[in-house]
Amino acid sequence: MSMIESSAHLTAEVLIEALPYIKEFKDKTIVIKYGGNAMVESHLKRSFARDVVLMKLVGMNPIVVHGGGPQISEVLGKIGKESTFINGMRVTDSETMDVVEMVLGGLVNKEIVNLINSLGGRAVGLTGKDGHLIKAKKLCVGKGEPLLEGHEMVDYGHVGEVASIDPSILKLLETQSFIPVVAPIGVGQDGETYNINADLVAGKIAVTLAAEKLMLLTNTPGVLDKSGKLLNDLKSDDINSLIKDGTIAGGMIPKVDCALDAVIGGVKSAIIIDGRVEHSLLLELFTDAGIGTQIGA
Repeated sequence: MSMIESSAHLTAEVLIEALPYIKEFKDKTIVIKYGGNAMVESHLKRSFARDVVLMKLVGMNPIVVHGGGPQISEVLGKIGKESTFINGMRVTDSETMDVVEMVLGGLVNKEIVNLINSLGGRAVGLTGKDGHLIKAKKLCVGKGEPLLEGHEMVDYGHVGEVASIDPSILKLLETQSFIPVVAPIGVGQDGETYNINADLVAGKIAVTLAAEKLMLLTNTPGVLDKSGKLLNDLKSDDINSLIKDGTIAGGMIPKVDCALDAVIGGVKSAIIIDGRVEHSLLLELFTDAGIGTQIGA
């Protein structure tokens, strides 16, 4: 067999392996939280965008929810505004919120939209302000909560949590063959703008739309045990034990909690995958082995 014939044969095998998954996920909503290195490195950005375009072309309904913490810090630095964090969370006063909205809803969101569109997709950028998509409420962290570490109360300013999701605009875009790209900004009852954790927004959107799958891109292969080995499948009891013994710690805790809340809320599956791997979305969706850590109730 020649090299060309061997390559063609391998391509055919890949397509055959993908076929049942393409049929399974046709017309299904897949919510993707996009962040980490996949949003920074040029080749990973293009890889991600190509994956999303292909997902739409084969009949899936991908919805992208993105973060942008490093980009926000960079712009704040340029204007001489120091970033202040308490327990890993950005304190967001009114001036900082203006920058957050400009970066998330403008610079970052439109870059993602433009890249998807340049590769053949039809992406539309949104924030939670559009179509009453995300109603927010101020995040209140009180005494006794793990984030506080001894503080009586912390005022994070314009940092919020999701009060409700109105999916009407997302459903409309899906039926018109568009790919929604959502910046995690919400509006409170008082009309104030709030910055919300992108993982939480992705999870709430997935639950509200009864999505087939929630995919959280990270900078690790998934949840790892103490020896650094990937844990492929985790249930609620496993997660509680791993948090108690410190195996799951730091920024992985909210990701795992978000994934678990999603499946408890009706999402068929939630998975934490490595966004540093090219075409990680396709490897998870269309191969028998898959990648990452799947979270189940």
